[in-house]
Amino acid sequence: EVTASSRHYVDRLFDPDPQKVLQGVIDMKNAVIGNNKQKANLIVLGAVPRLLYLLQQETSSTELKTECAVVLGSLAMGTENNVKSLLDCHIIPALLQGLLSPDLKFIEACLRCLRTIFTSPVTPEELLYTDATVIPHLMALLSRSRYTQEYICQIFSHCCKGPDHQTILFNHGAVQNIAHLLTSVSYKVRMQALKCFSVLAFENPQVSMTLVNVLVDGELLPQIFVKMLQRDKPIEMQLTSAKCLTYMCRAGAIRTDDNCIVLKTLPCLVRMCSKERLLEERVEGAETLAYLIEPDVELQRIASITDHLIAMLADYFKYPSSVSAITDIKRLDHDLKHAHELRQAAFKLYASLGANDEDIRKKVSLGEGRPPVLTASRQGVTST
Repeated sequence: EVTASSRHYVDRLFDPDPQKVLQGVIDMKNAVIGNNKQKANLIVLGAVPRLLYLLQQETSSTELKTECAVVLGSLAMGTENNVKSLLDCHIIPALLQGLLSPDLKFIEACLRCLRTIFTSPVTPEELLYTDATVIPHLMALLSRSRYTQEYICQIFSHCCKGPDHQTILFNHGAVQNIAHLLTSVSYKVRMQALKCFSVLAFENPQVSMTLVNVLVDGELLPQIFVKMLQRDKPIEMQLTSAKCLTYMCRAGAIRTDDNCIVLKTLPCLVRMCSKERLLEERVEGAETLAYLIEPDVELQRIASITDHLIAMLADYFKYPSSVSAITDIKRLDHDLKHAHELRQAAFKLYASLGANDEDIRKKVSLGEGRPPVLTASRQGVTST
């Protein structure tokens, strides 16, 4: 019944009058916003192939093409099955072709849709690299507007998985093209640029060594990252900056005894482990800190005495920590469902802390900060 009532939206896409087609697409856009059932109905009724056809037709007006891209982007924001249906209709080549248009609003609409599709877990990131002309063209589009900068950086950070992708982006000038975006007036652009650098630098000495020497407005990148992890910055920015510096350190580009690591990055990551932070922040903070200190005994010692970290980690096993602290029932439900992520992150950090130092291992196993599982195992040993 609902599907039948949606049919008129699709039928209007085939009207011989271009103005009626345009109005039909606009009405469809308004109908699908926030309505997953309507999105699914329109996909089942065959709206996607027709929208893609109109988007690619030379005779279509730029306004019609732009509205088609907006509707396709809205459909992609539905379920993962929606994204699979769009991929089956070969939406990515059509949108990439749209990026060759001279019209900026159409380009931005295509990029916004591509961003939504590529950030979906069902989209193979390899689809970005199939055509060798795509990456250099995206690099060229970075200068067009703050929206092109935000969307392209987000696409890059989601589609950079492993050394092959890092090399492709690096060889096409990603570092030089993205570095100046860290000083953008737009917070979203700065954040997406920062995320790009975190994925580019991860376990990559070549990129990390390059980043150390990049100047932006007279400042070296590590100095900019340090400014971005100060307490007055948003938590997301602090965490991502700390990741960048951590990855550069682990890749050998920054010494483990450098002040930006010992006095800035490490304390920032320890702060992220406190129970005042959201679950995701605590998980990310603990896992990044574990990665930072894993090979270096001096960093392990410093971390173990910073801000009562070991006692802090014991809280990772107490969920909910207190009823009064969590008044939002949705957050409580969310935290309970993801409590295993906290425990896993805590064990990673315990392992790194005690990797090389017997005194730290004793602190963990005998002190207040021991996880319940260690307490239980010690009691088990005692009773036998």
